[in-house]
Amino acid sequence: MKKLFSLFLSLSLTPLFLFSQESSGGSIDEAINSVFEPVTEFISYYVFYQVSLGGFSIPFVLIWLIFGAIFFTVYMGFVNITAFKHAIDVVRGKYDDPDDSGEVSHFQALTAALSGTVGVGNIAGVAIAVSLGGPGATFWMIVAGIFGMSSKFVECSLGVMYRNVNDDGSVSGGPMYYLDKGLKEKGYGTLGKILGTLFAIACIGGSFGGGNMVQINQATQQFIEVTGGEASFMADKGWLFGVIMAGIVATIIIGGIKSIAKVTDKIVPFMVGIYILGALIVLGYHIADIPAAFGQIFSGAFSAEAMYGGFVGVLIVGFQRAAFSNEAGIGSASIAHSAVKTNEPISEGVVALLEPFIDTVVICTMTALVIVITNYGGQGAEFAFNNGEELGGITLTSSAFESVISWFPVVLSGAVILFALSTMISWSYYGLKAWTYLFGESRAMDTTYKIIFCLFVIVGATMSLGSVFAFGDAMIFAMCFPNVLGLYFLLPNVRNAYREYMRKVKSGELKMKSH
Repeated sequence: MKKLFSLFLSLSLTPLFLFSQESSGGSIDEAINSVFEPVTEFISYYVFYQVSLGGFSIPFVLIWLIFGAIFFTVYMGFVNITAFKHAIDVVRGKYDDPDDSGEVSHFQALTAALSGTVGVGNIAGVAIAVSLGGPGATFWMIVAGIFGMSSKFVECSLGVMYRNVNDDGSVSGGPMYYLDKGLKEKGYGTLGKILGTLFAIACIGGSFGGGNMVQINQATQQFIEVTGGEASFMADKGWLFGVIMAGIVATIIIGGIKSIAKVTDKIVPFMVGIYILGALIVLGYHIADIPAAFGQIFSGAFSAEAMYGGFVGVLIVGFQRAAFSNEAGIGSASIAHSAVKTNEPISEGVVALLEPFIDTVVICTMTALVIVITNYGGQGAEFAFNNGEELGGITLTSSAFESVISWFPVVLSGAVILFALSTMISWSYYGLKAWTYLFGESRAMDTTYKIIFCLFVIVGATMSLGSVFAFGDAMIFAMCFPNVLGLYFLLPNVRNAYREYMRKVKSGELKMKSH
């Protein structure tokens, strides 16, 4: 572990060393990219390995996630539907007991996890799906989101089931713990340790890249754009924005999950509420066109003449954007959900199944309807792929809103910054728990990780690090391989616990614990 710690530390400080040696942004970009490029190519090749299906090349990671979600749904008796009403009751606090072990309420755990998934993918990713797959891709996004609810249920139930409650009352949980401890119970201790370690390594890499630098880079670009673009006083001062954001992030994450939850339980409902309100205004303006828009979505879902390779192509695009948006099966959310105050692990599993519903079924569908109904969906890949970045997707969504609400692009830019902030603070917690799993629970280890994370905020705001960003994304999706594999072994535990939990709910035994 000491060698692994040294490797992470040296890799983490490489960009900062280069930053201190050069003042030219371009040369620093090239130097850092040259360090990460071979690593990124190697990891991405295996994580996003393409398999041929029906004449289409599909990333195996997508098949791995979708097959798992469908299997978990059937195995758990369609828990995503049967437990939905109960999930709303739990998140409203009807079953809360302040004396239970844990650090945050069910609602705070949900918003903390949502803050890590609700973001640019909901704004830009949907635009890309509609541009490439036509309106029909929306239908398959919804389907994938519904199945993904079961994945979240299973992994978040296990997160609470196998969490560690420390002497100071703090909690450590997530896939690395249930893979390690759960598989050890089954007699596969070595396999569990290997899978837990692989997950933790990928999670740390993902937290620095996809959960940090990608987010701050997008937020910086949006801030510069909304303050005048190339003429902005911040155009050449991305580092300053990074310093400010790093200060905000540091202030929030110092207090741990309790502090993070106090922020996310305000930011998430606010930014989601503003976004949905804007969508409702646009849809209200085009209310007469809503039936036709839904008609395009349903007919396009099964069309052989769809924009991207017919029915199979549309299905692939929709499933891919949903999987990349809600992260069901990745395992990250269970780290946040593990901190909940409850002695009933299944209660948090049912709360977690609301996550893909809110993220994909509600927010992504709203975005798609706005794009389709304002006729911006047909403007195609020139918007969706602007220099290979999702920024073009944001432009497409922004234009659709702007056609009805002229000032909404400014609000959208603010939302992107809030999305980025909330994602960063959630991923800082995910990465920290993976870090302490590998290197031990101590104040020194906590502080080391948090300092490195905040330094990366500044680096990400200043540079255009394509390979580093690709590395972060690949690491995030690498998390799903050990996670989903472990879920298959532990599914019987979840099903037995779920049956016992619902027996308590129906008998009224559990309700006696409420308020």
